[in-house]
Amino acid sequence: MRVCLALPPHLVRKPGVYNLVNGFVLVTNIRRADVQRDHGWVVLELEGAEDRLHQGVAWLKQQGVTVDPIERDVVLS
Repeated sequence: MRVCLALPPHLVRKPGVYNLVNGFVLVTNIRRADVQRDHGWVVLELEGAEDRLHQGVAWLKQQGVTVDPIERDVVLS
């Protein structure tokens, strides 16, 4: 699964990817990222059990992260 995460200001300095990996037993590969002081985005490849992937994405959304699926480097709406 490949996703683009948009981070709001209150989450930029928090270890979201670390918590995602450890909390949901996922493997991540950061493909691209741009993190500034007040916002950021990260393109991640996620691997793991299907249920864990969906739980992890739901958790990210609950934290306030915008999660957009990506297919072939095109962000889907």
